[in-house]
Amino acid sequence: MPTTNRFYNAFDLETQSSRPAPESEYRTAFQIDRDRIIHTSAFRRLQSKTQVFLSGEYDFYRTRLTHSIEVAQIGRSICGWLQQNCAALDSESFIDPDLVECACLAHDLGHPPFGHTGERTLHRLMHPYGGFEGNAQTLRLLTQTLFSERKQGISPTRALLDAVLKYKTLKAETPEAKNHYLYDDQEPVLNFTLGGEAFPVELTPGDDRNAFRSIECQIMDWADDTAYSLNDLADGIHAGFITGTKLEAWAEKNSPTGQDAEQVTFLIKAIRENRVEGRLNRAIGTFIRATSLRPTANFLSNQTQRHQWRLDIVPEVKAQAALNKRIAYELVFRSPQLQQLDHKADFILTRMFEVLRDRYIERTSSPLHLLPADLESDVERAPDVPMRARLICDWIASMTDRFAFRTYRRLFDADFGSITDFV
Repeated sequence: MPTTNRFYNAFDLETQSSRPAPESEYRTAFQIDRDRIIHTSAFRRLQSKTQVFLSGEYDFYRTRLTHSIEVAQIGRSICGWLQQNCAALDSESFIDPDLVECACLAHDLGHPPFGHTGERTLHRLMHPYGGFEGNAQTLRLLTQTLFSERKQGISPTRALLDAVLKYKTLKAETPEAKNHYLYDDQEPVLNFTLGGEAFPVELTPGDDRNAFRSIECQIMDWADDTAYSLNDLADGIHAGFITGTKLEAWAEKNSPTGQDAEQVTFLIKAIRENRVEGRLNRAIGTFIRATSLRPTANFLSNQTQRHQWRLDIVPEVKAQAALNKRIAYELVFRSPQLQQLDHKADFILTRMFEVLRDRYIERTSSPLHLLPADLESDVERAPDVPMRARLICDWIASMTDRFAFRTYRRLFDADFGSITDFV
């Protein structure tokens, strides 16, 4: 039997539905969670989804899959660092690295093709039907659709659900929100995750409630920030979007001071000495060692140790991450090249959704067979318009960048495709 970790109890290991295991089971509950995620098509599809640059455009640059693997490694390392440096943790009671790794591997499962542009587009298109949000879609995959394609989730542990739930506000509670919400029909999952406890009045819907996170979720989020602020910056430099000259011009325009000015100088020097990869990789260790634990108390503290701790991050390192993300955003994501691709991605997803909306959601066009047979059957049997829309959205969100391009061309490009192509 797997070794017991006293940091967790039966509350943490509970699942919404039964998850029988053989008497000879050698894995912990969190290892089972992780293994189930890794062996899914949704996880494999991350290899062809945009992180910064379109998947397949450059073999060298990161995809959602390589990003998730890097986040998982950083998350595990943070767990090791905290166990070694926090007196309250030891070899028998510790933040489980398998659980944190699992949350890190899962954190981007729900993201659609074309990165954040795809997410914004689907949010706009799904607004009449309950919205679209990447974190909410990840939760939908884990609890409803990940196994057997749209039939069931992986029956995750409560601790895993809490570790991936960065946001705990329902769409109906913040109807004008553009992101950072859960779908309204996910309220039962949220209630289960909280053990049936109601939010205290001071945790109002929105930012206050979304900031309420388990220690594993906090670690996952900082690991994501670490990878995003260092590795995505490195990709932008290697691709030529960020150069020493462009950084100097950016600094002249923005006039950074103090630590920010030192960081810009450091990056310019690394670029001109061709030492970007090594120096930014070493910074990952700095970001890991910048973490520590602080005791806290809240309405779930008596239920689980997962809510007895806050992750503190050295302010200077947190500021460094924020500066790196700002540089990447302004010099890479707002560049004409990427903005043009963003425009194209929005156009492609909008055209596809509109055709499928008219045919399957609103049923105002000719009854052509535009979907795979099993999905079409599910959509036709759906009890109402919002459910039909959600199933269509699931399919589009699951697409890789290349599959979305091919589907668009098959629908709209007269010179593309043949009768032997499969959807």
